[in-house]
Amino acid sequence: MSARVTGYAYPWDVEGDFAERAAELGVDEVAVAVAYHSARAATPNSARRSSVLAEHAALYRPIGTGWGRLRPPSPSWVDGSDRAGEAVAALGRAGVPAAAWIVLTHNSLLGGKFPDVAVRNCFDETYPWALCPARAEVREYAARLTRASLRGLEVRSVVLEACGQLGAVHQHQHEKTDAVWSPAVARLLSVCCCPACAEGWAARGADPQEVRGRLRARVRELIGTGDLTAVDDDLEPALREVLLAARQESADRLRREVLAAAGPGRRVVLHGSTDAWATGALPGLTPHAVGEVDAVVLPCWQATGSDEVARAAADFPGETGIGAYVTAVGPQAGDVAGHVRRLVSRGAAELHLYHLGLAGPARRPALRAAAGAARASGG
Repeated sequence: MSARVTGYAYPWDVEGDFAERAAELGVDEVAVAVAYHSARAATPNSARRSSVLAEHAALYRPIGTGWGRLRPPSPSWVDGSDRAGEAVAALGRAGVPAAAWIVLTHNSLLGGKFPDVAVRNCFDETYPWALCPARAEVREYAARLTRASLRGLEVRSVVLEACGQLGAVHQHQHEKTDAVWSPAVARLLSVCCCPACAEGWAARGADPQEVRGRLRARVRELIGTGDLTAVDDDLEPALREVLLAARQESADRLRREVLAAAGPGRRVVLHGSTDAWATGALPGLTPHAVGEVDAVVLPCWQATGSDEVARAAADFPGETGIGAYVTAVGPQAGDVAGHVRRLVSRGAAELHLYHLGLAGPARRPALRAAAGAARASGG
């Protein structure tokens, strides 16, 4: 049995002969970005332009009413109010199944406009790109976003990205924090210290003011060592347990409200990481997450991704599909076909291939080789 192949695309990518090219690759489905964050995306397959500037996070479906203050704006950089729906329909006409790719808590526009619902670190600094799942308003927004994304859409799968907390390490405008923080410092700066998260600590017997002070002190200590490779943050085990338990409770609440909004009848795929402390587009999986979705997609852009897959294969129940998120774009792609074969040999049952739109004519052989390796070596 071959590994399942999902290719990723933006709604504006689906034009011209895109659907035919996707079918020729042999992908099982194309995940179309229905709700997506800000980006400047190259369009190497287009004869009309070189890139699309998505100035802010947006919903590429009719927005409708009933949102409250957290409401996604319309994207001015695409034609029509249902660009994602049109892309899904075009794929369907070509016989290519589609999935709805939904980014939930990554929204710099809303986080900047309403900083009270954004992640806040131990120095009381706001991360506007990161909406905090501990906030009931954020969870309600994510559920509404899911319902609006799927309303009337003919898709057989839902792919959830950023279904959890984002943190300190993020590509912001003209990012100037690269290679400055060790993994341990980045982890501590990614602990949300907003009032809603602090309530979760207090419910577990921890004093929020003391927690914030301990985090600040440890960050300064780690930076002072000058060790950019430090992985161990040396927090007390009891404190680590409180912080992680509160974060996971919020992530579980977020996911369950989103799943309820998605409703039955569609396959649900969750982007995540086996590192419980991971933040970002693929946040740490909670102990309950795996059993509540059909498949999880793990970060496998680097060679170490095979270790991530092996851990998941050992720990996850057999009925949960293990997907490997792999890029065929840029120098990090390397020998993508060989990488896919290794991932499948370690337990990956799905290949999630990034990115059918960003990979131009020069990268099509890599896309083809990756999909072919998944189909040939699946277990």
